[in-house]
Amino acid sequence: MHPYAALTPDVVLDALSELGLRPDGRLLALSSYENRVYQVWLEDGSTVVAKFYRPGRWSEAQIEEEHAFAQELAEREIPVVAPAYKGKSSGFNYAVYPRRGGRTPELGDPKTLEWIGRFMGRIHAIGATKPFAHREALTPQTFGHDPREYLLSTSFIPADLLEAWKAVTEQALLMVDGCYARAGAVNTIRLHGDCHPGNILWTDDGPHFVDLDDARMGPAMQDLWMLLSGDRASMSRQLRAVLDGYEQFAAFDRKELNLLEALRTLRLIHYSAWIARRWDDPAFPAAFPWFNTQRYWQDRILELREQVALMQEEPLAVD
Repeated sequence: MHPYAALTPDVVLDALSELGLRPDGRLLALSSYENRVYQVWLEDGSTVVAKFYRPGRWSEAQIEEEHAFAQELAEREIPVVAPAYKGKSSGFNYAVYPRRGGRTPELGDPKTLEWIGRFMGRIHAIGATKPFAHREALTPQTFGHDPREYLLSTSFIPADLLEAWKAVTEQALLMVDGCYARAGAVNTIRLHGDCHPGNILWTDDGPHFVDLDDARMGPAMQDLWMLLSGDRASMSRQLRAVLDGYEQFAAFDRKELNLLEALRTLRLIHYSAWIARRWDDPAFPAAFPWFNTQRYWQDRILELREQVALMQEEPLAVD
């Protein structure tokens, strides 16, 4: 039985009651696969968001680093949603956050990108002041080579596609290592780690950033490349807009432009391994029914071949 089977509604409500909160009995499961996240209504008419961490993923010290980083950013008036309460109940580490609404930002608008860039520069300026002591770093080894070896130890990749997948991932990781070599000794800092548009909520007051669950050490480019899309010309314009805001608060090392497609490639490999590692959680086969299919792995092979070609091109130019 998966550990989350023990996370019943009563366990969730009792955990919040232990903190002195008063749930009125209503809760709504929110979209989250890695953890279990609920919107919980309280007797005073307010709502909070409770996140119950996946058992065994992060140690308590690593969870505490996430919370401390979020608090540090919030204290500097950076719009990051930090936990208001935290605790442990029935074997689950959990945190309770104020509920914050918002919409997906319009990334086609240069002013929106510049606004996001300003806050990202402030996050990175603080992230660079000291390292995480316990959180895993994002490297070609942790996000590429190790996930590849894990997938090769499983039976998920169809037998008739295995050699093609092995070959393309080997070639892709050689190219990733080459991109890192060209970038040289880039600085690693504390990152949001998963700064895709879904983790940036937009209101009339601008952006606020949620879900630091993947916070880790890595290059600044990791928090920037997921804001970019389209062809090279489009991505260059988008990155220029982000950096117009970013560089008001933090320097951006142009050598990291060599890492853009390398980081995208690492995410693709890591993502497949992430699903495979979670397959015993009933939520994953239900959410990703296409994962265990021939078509999925054919598409990943084609995707990685495209990445190999992109990593052979010159890096984006933004000046």
